[in-house]
Amino acid sequence: MSAKAEALGGAGESKLSPQFHVAHHFDKADTQFDAGRMGVWLFLVTEILLFGGLFCAFAIFRSKYFPSFVEAHHHLDRVMGGINTIVLITSSFTMALAVRSAQKNETKKTTLLLAITLACAAGFLVVKYFEYSHKIHDGLLPGGNFTAADFASGHPGIFFAIYFMMTGIHGVHVVIGMGLILWILLRNQKNEFSSRYYAPVENVGLYWHLVDLVWIFLFPLLYLVG
Repeated sequence: MSAKAEALGGAGESKLSPQFHVAHHFDKADTQFDAGRMGVWLFLVTEILLFGGLFCAFAIFRSKYFPSFVEAHHHLDRVMGGINTIVLITSSFTMALAVRSAQKNETKKTTLLLAITLACAAGFLVVKYFEYSHKIHDGLLPGGNFTAADFASGHPGIFFAIYFMMTGIHGVHVVIGMGLILWILLRNQKNEFSSRYYAPVENVGLYWHLVDLVWIFLFPLLYLVG
């Protein structure tokens, strides 16, 4: 096969040669791929530390204001939380399938799966919007902004402060994830990925799986644990 033909790639592959994706400071594509994956994993470790600190804060305040946390958590909508859990688990599944289809040069299938993942993420935020709206309407707000009545315990605002903090930061991660998914979706439509180059799809997939995993811990912690 000529150098030109090799650069263009075979049928169903990306029109770009792998060497076009190798930065000047890497000697070969494999080294760059391993470095990129390591960088993503190191970033995910920092994300785990971030949410780990929030989980520790929840545990500390829950032990200090246990009656308030027990009473306040009953005002969360378990149905909405359960729907969002199913939505995110579904999006994680479709994201994994998208990575696999990118590895198999199935461009159209990858686009479809990424679009479904993006739709699930948007659905999650829509549900969260209605849930937040209900809390704001009822005065279930953080700290000193708490105005709801009929609470027997003395500090329910602390629970909702942590609730909005944890779910809000998670929501920001969902929005960032949507941006990344849209980015690789558009690149995939330009046939930039193939079995020889799919690192961005896989790395975004790793990030999205972490976002889903964090919610899997948040849902029972906030909505189910009494």
